[in-house]
Amino acid sequence: MTMLAINNVNAGYGKSQILHSVSLNVSDGDSVALLGRNGVGKTTTLRTIMGLTPVSDGSISFDGERLDKLAAYNIPRRGIGYVPQGRHIFPKLTVIENLCIGLTKNPKNGELDPIFQQFPRLKERAHQAGGTLSGGEQQMLAIARCLVLKPRILILDEPTEGIMPKLVAELREEIKRINGSGVSILLVEQNVLTAISVCKRIYIMEKGRICVEEKSEQLRSNSELVYRYLGVSLETRTLTSGSRQ
Repeated sequence: MTMLAINNVNAGYGKSQILHSVSLNVSDGDSVALLGRNGVGKTTTLRTIMGLTPVSDGSISFDGERLDKLAAYNIPRRGIGYVPQGRHIFPKLTVIENLCIGLTKNPKNGELDPIFQQFPRLKERAHQAGGTLSGGEQQMLAIARCLVLKPRILILDEPTEGIMPKLVAELREEIKRINGSGVSILLVEQNVLTAISVCKRIYIMEKGRICVEEKSEQLRSNSELVYRYLGVSLETRTLTSGSRQ
């Protein structure tokens, strides 16, 4: 069953059109990656879903409700978690304060325990200021802050950017676990190996248009197509070592 549907969307900034008839969908429990070179419109696609960039034509629906007709502040309330590029945590607030920022009331005793079980690093740093965490820990905090609100879909923009390789592997496994718990995933990611290992389906974007839609295992075996659109070589030995990157 389709949960998120983007149909022939055109969008941009002022007179500059960035997205050209973009269509993609995410089903209930699905995991989907949107790939492409820098500047092709991936982040604009996510911002358009979240109501941060206006749609000039086409439609965006979630469970049959038109998101493009809603004010941006109402969209997360539909069960959509969004982790933007750069994380956007509050650096002077503690980890716990960051986690509670979207709640309408203080959490009950034990209410955050599932989050701390999922992210034990955050439990260790619960009373530290968010700005003192490492890049990987801040990314975990940004994801956890969304999960506190129990979203049905989690939208992630470049979650592994600027993170040390050891934490990239940890983060990759965590995203898989989140998806395994029933939360759908829409991922924008520069690390092609991460996208292929985490997601079941891949869209590739070029010049503001979707030019490829493929299952991950099929894309994995089509290194020529990956190199043509992404400039990345997916040799067998690279894929074998991908789990350690």
